[in-house]
Amino acid sequence: MAAPSLAADAPHRACLSKAEQRASVAANKAVPLAQVIRSLREHGHPGEAVRARLCRNGENLVYVLTLLARSGKVTRTTVDASNGALINGH
Repeated sequence: MAAPSLAADAPHRACLSKAEQRASVAANKAVPLAQVIRSLREHGHPGEAVRARLCRNGENLVYVLTLLARSGKVTRTTVDASNGALINGH
């Protein structure tokens, strides 16, 4: 059985508004989304980002990305927003 996704609705997770996202990036609490997407492509995670959210995961911020591969396969990837490191992807 697969572990529950970090994107599952949990009481400690809340996604930020656009204004909160901009403020988090400006305050260096989160790397820019473009940098995260570029890093994913460089590390072999192909696909077009069709949805991206910056969310709280406990005390941390994470990007939850929905990617659409050329094959049509949709995957969800979670990235640590503080440094752009991949947390999980499936």
